[in-house]
This record gives sequence, C-alpha cells and structure tokens, in this order.
Amino acid sequence: MSINITFPDGSIKPFESPTTGTLIADSISSGLRRNAVAIEVDGDQWDLSREISTDAQVNIITRDTDAGLEILRHDAAHVMAEAVKELYPETQVTIGPSIENGFYYDFAREETFSPEDLLAIEARMKEIVKRNETIEREVWERNEATEYFKGIGEHYKAEIISDLPGDEVITVYRQGEFMDLCRGPHLPSTGLLRDGFKLTKLAGAYWRGDSNNAQLQRIYGTAWSDKKQLKAYLRRMEEAEKRDHRKLGKALDLFHIQEEAPGSVFWHPKGWAIYQAVQNYMAEKQYQHGYQEIKTPQIVDMSLWEKSGHASKFGDDMFVLNTDDRDYAVKPMNCPCHVQVFNQGLKSYRDLPLRLAEFGSCHRNEMSGSLHGIMRVRSFVQDDGHIFCTEDQVQSEVKKFIDFLHMVYSDFGFDEVIYKLSTRPEQRVGKDEDWDRAELALEQALNDNGLEWDLQPGEGAFYGPKIEFSLKDCIGRLWQCGTMQIDFSMPGRLGAEYIAEDGSKQVPVMLHRATLGSIERFLGILIEQHAGALPAWIAPQQVMVATIVTDANEYAEQVAAACRNAGFRADVDLRNEKISYKVREHSLQKVPAILCIGKREAEEGTVAIRRFGSKAQTVIPLEQFIEEYGREIENKESAPESATTD
Repeated sequence: MSINITFPDGSIKPFESPTTGTLIADSISSGLRRNAVAIEVDGDQWDLSREISTDAQVNIITRDTDAGLEILRHDAAHVMAEAVKELYPETQVTIGPSIENGFYYDFAREETFSPEDLLAIEARMKEIVKRNETIEREVWERNEATEYFKGIGEHYKAEIISDLPGDEVITVYRQGEFMDLCRGPHLPSTGLLRDGFKLTKLAGAYWRGDSNNAQLQRIYGTAWSDKKQLKAYLRRMEEAEKRDHRKLGKALDLFHIQEEAPGSVFWHPKGWAIYQAVQNYMAEKQYQHGYQEIKTPQIVDMSLWEKSGHASKFGDDMFVLNTDDRDYAVKPMNCPCHVQVFNQGLKSYRDLPLRLAEFGSCHRNEMSGSLHGIMRVRSFVQDDGHIFCTEDQVQSEVKKFIDFLHMVYSDFGFDEVIYKLSTRPEQRVGKDEDWDRAELALEQALNDNGLEWDLQPGEGAFYGPKIEFSLKDCIGRLWQCGTMQIDFSMPGRLGAEYIAEDGSKQVPVMLHRATLGSIERFLGILIEQHAGALPAWIAPQQVMVATIVTDANEYAEQVAAACRNAGFRADVDLRNEKISYKVREHSLQKVPAILCIGKREAEEGTVAIRRFGSKAQTVIPLEQFIEEYGREIENKESAPESATTD
C-alpha cells in the first residue's frame, strides 16, 4: 500500500509501505537525518521512530529550530533524571519540563542536593549521552502504569497518572534501565543530545506549585543544539551577572528591599532621581500626545472588582481587607477605576477618543518565591492608560499608540521591538463575535504598520485580545513591557455609555495600553541594559564637580550652582582628597560627567571634563560645557560607547 507524505512546501513523496520520520529524513539527505530530532505529523509532534501508516502532512523538526530546541531540552531533563536515579536511587522524580533556554526537574529527596552533587550529576549525564541509550516509546494500560510506578516508589508519577483524563493515552519512555511517564516526543537515543548542555543552579519548589504541598528540590539546566551555542549562552549569562540590577542597585546606592516589606522597594535619593526622571518624561510625552492624567483610589469596594470580572479571575492575587462590614481590595490594576472617571458626566461622541493616563500604584499578592529584585514585586506603579473610543476609531488609535511606543523606546535606547498578538483564552468574558472583531482589529493594525508579528493563541486577557511589545536588550534578552488590548466587554459591565451622533446611547470601546508597564521593572531593565551607566538625561547624578585644591572651592561651588541653574542634577565634592581618588570614586558610581576644578580652572573660568568610560580629559569654558551638555541631555543621547560593566 503506497503512502503519500506531503511536505510544508506542498511537494509529495510516495512510500511503498508504512514509514517513519527517520526514513523520511534519510530519503531526503543524510545531513537532515543527522539533525532531525522529531517529526510533525498532521500538526502533532511524533518520535522519529513512530510508524506513519496513512497519508499525512509531515514536517521534519531539526535541532536548530525552536521546536527542536524544546525537544532537546526535554530530553536533557530526562537524562538528568536518569543520572539522579543512578546516583541517588532513593530520590523520587516528579515533573521535568523544558523552559526558555533550558529545563528543570523537581525531585523529592530528604537529603539536600549540594553544588558538588550538581557536578556529579552533570558528569553522569555525559556518561549516559556517551552510552547512546535507545529511547523507546511504550503505550501502557492505566492500571499497569500506576502499579508499576507505585511499585518502584515513584508515588508522584502514580498521582500524575490518576489525575489524567480517562481517555488519555498513557505513554512511558524507556532509556536504558530508566522509565519515565511522558507524552513525548523524544530523541531516538541519548547520544543525539550531544554536548550542548550544562546544569546551572538549585532551587526550592512545591509539588504542583502549591505551597500547601510537599517541598521539592529543583535542578535547573540549559541545553542547546551544540557546544558553540552553549558557550555563547554562558557568556551572555556571565555578562548578565555583571549587569544584575540587584547588585548594581546596592553598589550605586539606588534602592533596597528588606524582609519587613517583601516585594516593595525602598528608593534611595539617587534611585528616586532616576524614577522621577523616567516618570516625568512619560508624563510630558503623554500630555503631548493627548492624554489627560488622573489619579484614582488605592482601596476600592470588592463589588467593583466583582462587576469588572477581576475578583473571579485574580481574587487570589488581591490584598483584601474588611472595615465597617465591607470588603475592600487594594487596587491590583487601574482599569475599573478609569471607567468610573469616564462615567462622571454625560459623554458625547464629540468627546471621543478620550485618553486617560495614570501612574497607578498597584499591589498584587505575588508568591514570595517569584519575587525578584525590582523586576517582580508586590507594590509597583504602572504607566497605565485607557482610551475610550468608537469602534471606527480603534484602528487609528492603535496605530497612534504603536508610533508613540516606538518613539519612547527609542529615547530609552531600545530600537528592536518584538510583536506578538495574543488571542482569546479559554476563560474569558464577552461574546465570540466581539472577540472576532477585536482580534481582527489588532491584526489589521499590526499589518497596516508593516510589522512582523507572532501569534500567541489563548494568551489574551480575560476581557480582550492584546498586542505584546517586547524589547531586546544589548545581550539579546527579551523583556515584555508594552501592551495594547481591545476591550468590548468591561465598559458595558461597568455602565459606560456615550451619546452617539444619532442620539442613541452606545457603549464605548476601551483600549487598555501601557508603554513601560511596571515602572519598577522597567527601571531594572534600564539598569541592566546600561550596566548602571545610564545616559546623562536619566543619570541620578548628571554632574559631579570635584576640586583639585582647596583654593578652588569657591569656584567649584559656583560651577555646581551654574549647572543646577541649567537644570542639571549636580553635586560638589570639596573633600581634602587627591583628585585621582575622587575621580575613581565617582567613576565607580558611573557619574557621566566629572568636572575637575583646580586653581587654573578657577582663574580662567574653565572646567576639566572627565567623561565616564574615557581616560581623556578636555578643558573648555564653563559656558561651553553647559551648552553642549545641555544639548546632549535634551537630545537624550546614549551613554558613551566606551562605558563598561567594570
């Protein structure tokens, strides 16, 4: 019986009998067979060895693709689990998925893993890869699988099986003596994992992410298609370690976080100067683009969150309090409150679009284990905005926001933006026809702007689809910051109306938009992007005036005053220390401009300029420095390219 295999380009290849992914890849080229890791059959991923017995649409998945990397990383997790079981047989294996850039596996073990254990496990993984054990897929009866895993002491695996849907096919993968419950697919053998992996760290975890369950030990690793990619990733991680905003925040005296206020930031004077510079910039730009700034309450009756749908969706993440026999929530987001502002007074179609913006202080009860410096906090401020408009205005408003966002990101030094369209999730509010119109509107806006974008099915908000805007930083990391969401549901749920041109009452469309997202998180991204050496326009100390001799103190004070009068954030260092000591100290604080003032400068009315990252010194008149530096700040020029992470 002939079998026809159709490839993504539309070409068809016949086979005289049932075939496999390995045979198909081999029939095309030996190079494709060597790089193939799995196969996609009619949209489903299969093992290369699995038999294809009917006509099918087929795509060969190679190790250098995103799908191929995900399979390699999943295999690395299985090889790690096998290594752990060989070295520490009493350990139970639980769940081990692939994740971005790597993988992890959670283990139940009384004794705590040590860094030395990680080295031993990685060494054993390399042995297993060298053994080139065949990986085989087996279909088991549910009861058979449950009893097997119970019998070998793997009670977590037995629990997973018991929770699977009744019609779920139970598949077990065998590699050597190791057996693991898994849907697959997997590589044909462990040897194909090759040498592009490394274990990276230990962490705590809870069974199924629930703090009420047993605590487990998680081992993280990274895996790539080859050793060259692995080395490049490790170099990026080394650079990221130097740029860690938590270390730089402490070294530069910007902020701190302490146990008495977990997930909340104590901003120090220099850190708050950066915060205010960013917020003031956003306030000015939003005003120039037609936004009206508002401020809404921090604590709001739960009835509003119930009407908006947030209580049922995010109730567990809200801080709730009771007073006067009423339940309130500390605001986790701003959108329902903005509708309340819109609802005050009669609105006409002539008032639309109405653009409201707020630096809204929000609180969310994030799990303590997920908190991360100022990147993931419980108390934060969003540069939030909501545009109330007619349906006919949606396209133009989305386009205007995309243009606005590009301008802002460019000013902050980010020129590469990644776009993703997230569509309706399973749990949502609103009618399907409304979702159809909203998704189409965002898709058209992206296309009309000539932007390349990826689809994220099911990743939209519960009230509407969204465009996600991600920044790529200088070491290749992506940071999702901005969003634009279309909402046909919430305005009606909260009673928003306007008088249309024909005199009828209509519900406005609500566009939820954020440019930076959480300001705290964006500042963390900025600090890491610039390794703490922020561009002069947002640097906490833009100028440091340092004296060489005490005779120059009076002139130094005059220089500092002139800089402040010009709008610079300027300080003066009159300490009786050597100028080399002062320059080094302020360079370590990454001050963009140090003005060295000696007797000659005082007599001639000049300043000797030392720019961060440069050993050169330039002497120019004070007025010239103020004019040129002021222009640099006004133009929002980037930090000098010679700046380093040292």
